[in-house]
Amino acid sequence: MPQSIHFISIGGSAMHNLALALQQQGHSITGSDETIYEPSRTRLQQHNLLPAKIGWFPDKVNTDLDAVIVGMHVRKDNPELAKALELGLPVYSYPEFIYQQSQQKQRVVIAGSHGKTTIAAMILHVLKYHNRIFDYWIGDPIDDFDATVRLSLTAPLIIIEGDEYASSPIDSRPKFLHYKPHIALISGIAWDHINLYPTWDEYVDQFESLAEAMPKAGILIFDESDDMLDVIGQKERDDITKIPYFPHPSKIVNGQTYLITKQAKQIPIQLFGQHNLKNVAGAMTVCDRIGITEEQFYEAIPSFKGVSFRLEKIAESAKRIVYRDLAHSPAKVEAATEAVKQQFPSRKLIAIAELHTFSSLNKDFLDQYNGTMNAADEAVVFIDTKTLANNHLSSITTDEVKEAFDHKNLYVFTDVAALQDYLRAKQHDGDQIFLLMSSGTFDGMNIKNLADELTHNEH
Repeated sequence: MPQSIHFISIGGSAMHNLALALQQQGHSITGSDETIYEPSRTRLQQHNLLPAKIGWFPDKVNTDLDAVIVGMHVRKDNPELAKALELGLPVYSYPEFIYQQSQQKQRVVIAGSHGKTTIAAMILHVLKYHNRIFDYWIGDPIDDFDATVRLSLTAPLIIIEGDEYASSPIDSRPKFLHYKPHIALISGIAWDHINLYPTWDEYVDQFESLAEAMPKAGILIFDESDDMLDVIGQKERDDITKIPYFPHPSKIVNGQTYLITKQAKQIPIQLFGQHNLKNVAGAMTVCDRIGITEEQFYEAIPSFKGVSFRLEKIAESAKRIVYRDLAHSPAKVEAATEAVKQQFPSRKLIAIAELHTFSSLNKDFLDQYNGTMNAADEAVVFIDTKTLANNHLSSITTDEVKEAFDHKNLYVFTDVAALQDYLRAKQHDGDQIFLLMSSGTFDGMNIKNLADELTHNEH
């Protein structure tokens, strides 16, 4: 039966995708937000869901509503949220609502500090390749899928990317605890979100809670090579099945990675790096449990292009290649840097990381980056001082960064023009790989234009 549903913070990436999916089901959707950026703005406008006015309007919240969905970035004192609670309306966080809509489905949750988007995207790609019927929620757009969420009445299965961040302003529990998965995969644990989990132990506790909350007859899949996951995976639970996985056997030939099957066949893939070989193995293990054979997996995986901003090649010439990656946490920076160097061992690797998140710019967290860029021949760290100010964090000195990273050939920049001049000056240094890592924008730098410059001006 169609419902009337109001979104508080409809412009968010996940929120607007859910709003569109529910409208497609025939529900009546309204929403509010204080800022709406692209592509959310255009997509909402195309479906007549863009709010007529920006801001919060408590009058939109009334007893005619069947549900209110509140975004995670909404403030606790939001006037629309206050009105919904005052009226006693059903108020859901995003993950609570996804669970409500999928109680009759087999729920597969992909969690972990890193790799979860790629693993979930691989599974979706393989299922779609073989024309399976399924619902999903994933954190970032992927090729051949026109939305990041699909909810239907008919699909027997839903694949959910579950993160450990807080569910909503009135619910600090990690999102993944709401999904109650039949199958859960934890890809790896590396301390992050220091603003929410000030200590390593508090962070790990969230994943232990996920493992402990598995229902009877549930399946827990985990990366055997991650020390902390090994502990979680081996906890005494006789009523669930625990399945460890290891990096998929592989070989690299002339910059091309091949999976080596049990029958010694070589399957070319478009990804590379040890972390992605773990991701392949994790996705393959999940697929086996939801009815996809090894043969079917190997047939589908060569056409998987990966996820945007994950070791994405953005420019290439005979002597130089430029990659960008969303890497911001220490584990991601290390994985991306090592992956590129292993793939191109004979080329000089210049790795550039922007410290952008609250955690990465916090002095108490900075030493977590120790050794993470050691695979690079040259390491560069960029800090946007405006981001520091916006997060009300104290400044970080060049010496503090150098001491934390402990790389013998490291340079620190706080001015984006100086950073670009430095990289342009490298154009005459022979065969090189440039790896740009950030969840930010390098202070608005046009990365594509710089990449084209670096690869087109060869001498």
